[in-house]
Amino acid sequence: QRRGAISYDSSDQTALYIRMLGDVRVRSRAGFETERRGSHPYIDFRIFHSNSEIEVSVSARNVRRLLSFQRYLRSSRFFRGITVPNSSNILDDDYNGQAKCMLEKVGNWNFDIFLFDRLTNGNSLVSLTFHLFNLHGLIEHFQLDTMKLRRFLGHIALLTFVGFAFQLSKSLTPWDVLLSLIAAATHDLDHPGVNQPFLIKTNHYLATLYKNTSVLENHHWRSAVGLLRESGLFAHMSLENRQLMESQIGDLILATDISQQNEYLSMFRSHLDRGDLCLENANHRHFILQMALKCADICNPCRTWELSKQWSEKVTEEFFHQGKKGDIEKKYHLGVSPLCDRQTETIANIQIGFMTYLVEPLFGEWARFSNTRLSQTMLGHLGLNKASWKGVQREQSGSGDDVDATFEEMDSDILPQEPRLS
Repeated sequence: QRRGAISYDSSDQTALYIRMLGDVRVRSRAGFETERRGSHPYIDFRIFHSNSEIEVSVSARNVRRLLSFQRYLRSSRFFRGITVPNSSNILDDDYNGQAKCMLEKVGNWNFDIFLFDRLTNGNSLVSLTFHLFNLHGLIEHFQLDTMKLRRFLGHIALLTFVGFAFQLSKSLTPWDVLLSLIAAATHDLDHPGVNQPFLIKTNHYLATLYKNTSVLENHHWRSAVGLLRESGLFAHMSLENRQLMESQIGDLILATDISQQNEYLSMFRSHLDRGDLCLENANHRHFILQMALKCADICNPCRTWELSKQWSEKVTEEFFHQGKKGDIEKKYHLGVSPLCDRQTETIANIQIGFMTYLVEPLFGEWARFSNTRLSQTMLGHLGLNKASWKGVQREQSGSGDDVDATFEEMDSDILPQEPRLS
């Protein structure tokens, strides 16, 4: 019989001992109980053998994921910085194989990062970013130490809520791709779980440090610079190149500040209206990378409903978690942050407003710049997802009348104009 990646039979208790060492409960006659460490939903492995990007429905015969002592031991040593022979194989062979199979489809828009995260035991950012560094030849081109790179990515993963990466075009230089991947992986590094208005209203030290300007983005950037310097990953480069890298990574991360949305959209539209963007120009490429990172930062409404809905639920839960801290705002009469009150807001309301005021305008302009099949696919998903949330909204009694009002109560300076899709 097969239980995850471990073979056993009823007369051999070895596998049971391994599960116990892996901190997994062993049960009575009815079967095995749920894992205590890293418990995840069932996984349908048929998706790896499908040539279609259409998500396969969950099968009745799913395979439960089990931890092994070997993987737990290796991962524990890895994050303590201890060199382990063949340390890249943190997972059992079966799971390494499934994760590698997924990486072969990393360029597909329907790539399921949630499934990949389960297969890599929560190490999706490390595994995916390392793969992209290797895929684009950055390790060889910049002569990077792979162990330093893995350790650097491991520290990012421990301090980041979510990571992602993207490809723009073959016209990018290795330097452009390097900066983009690092900025993408670190753009939310050491996020405190609350937004900038909350930090400012509560006189948080970060707000004071960065003078109430792009507080979170400055913190993410400076945290990334600190890790880069500590890791010594680019110590073999000249001081001038290292300083340039740090500065340009900062430009990319600071572009994700949603309060600067109008400014970037205005510049983007002006370039598109004039038709003067040239990817042979280094400054123009850097600006396009800023816009690409902005798109990647809020692209989840442009994915399939199954993936988009999961992201929406996670993001909204973060808003509501901040709402719990809203007691501080109420106590000191600071005003409760918009979108963060679980009693008055719903996921549907928040998502519809988010798509209308932020996502649609940005992706409408991006489609003007890059009128590709992918751009049209993203806009198609966006429209379908918005309609789906409106359907959810209609089913909820007393909701659906104040979506625009909620967003309009926010600072109008951070809300872009309606998209121009023509």
